[in-house]
Amino acid sequence: MQKEVISTSQAPAAVGPYSQAVKVGDTLYSSGQIALDPATGAMAANDIAGQSEQVMKNLSAVLTAAGYSFEDVVKTTCFLADINDFAAFNAIYEKYFISKPARSCVAAAALPKGALVEVELIAVK
Repeated sequence: MQKEVISTSQAPAAVGPYSQAVKVGDTLYSSGQIALDPATGAMAANDIAGQSEQVMKNLSAVLTAAGYSFEDVVKTTCFLADINDFAAFNAIYEKYFISKPARSCVAAAALPKGALVEVELIAVK
């Protein structure tokens, strides 16, 4: 099967040796997105709600670049720096993932660049 690397300037550039997403067949695998503003490279907010919104914007940009939408997402993995942010994160998450894909959500000891949240996804056409 052929693989296609997905890259867009509408989402933050990778901060390491990885791609924003890779498409294999009809399946898209995204790398985790944190709340970096793609225009500045700086963290977009200091609170969980603001960071969650930026993460969703970044994921949307990657999905769009690959020809997908949130409706195509079948699985997400969510990482929170503080599990006490679970309810506030969910309030933002549910606005975007209305199709309710399968999900894992865990607390992480630390996230890149001091982020409060990181989300990766799998989408299928």
